[in-house]
Amino acid sequence: MAVNTNRETCWQRHMPFSTDGAPAEQLDWLLDPSSLTRRLQLTCSGQFRVVPVIQHWQRPQLNEAQALGVRPHERCFIREVHLFCDDEPWVFARTVIPVRTLTGGQRRLTRLGRRPLGAVLFADPSMRRSHIEIAHLVAGQVLYESAIVPLEERPPEIWGRRSAFFLDKKPLLVSEIFLPQIGYGGRHHENNG
Repeated sequence: MAVNTNRETCWQRHMPFSTDGAPAEQLDWLLDPSSLTRRLQLTCSGQFRVVPVIQHWQRPQLNEAQALGVRPHERCFIREVHLFCDDEPWVFARTVIPVRTLTGGQRRLTRLGRRPLGAVLFADPSMRRSHIEIAHLVAGQVLYESAIVPLEERPPEIWGRRSAFFLDKKPLLVSEIFLPQIGYGGRHHENNG
């Protein structure tokens, strides 16, 4: 098994120790298995919007290739977005979709634009989700640096989660990095998936 470079995020299957140090205000968000899109829409008192950063073909990070069971040099469709509540970024999301997944109805996943991926995933009756993995992200890691782009100040750390989703048994990997505002702006929540 190849070793992660120090610029990649170290993901751990959720265990009590894997969230040690996570802000209490974000723990419920990290561990919630329901639709993040739906929860954000319910929590955000103003306008929820998706702001695409990149949507193109590239090689996945090594840890992503391993999680999806693809060769490290295999190109995948990568989508990165920021999810905003009003004018504040709450979440950075990165989706990695192998070529083998983009057949049939799943081809539409490359054309989402400003539409939220969560709405597509949770509306699909064939959707299954893997266990949640948790990560503590710090400066210098690729995902940290991508996630904090719209922030005015660099936080000392941020937290994220990821899961593999399966549509008609075809995988894609979704990483959701929670920015500092989410826990504090998102205290009131209806868990309606």
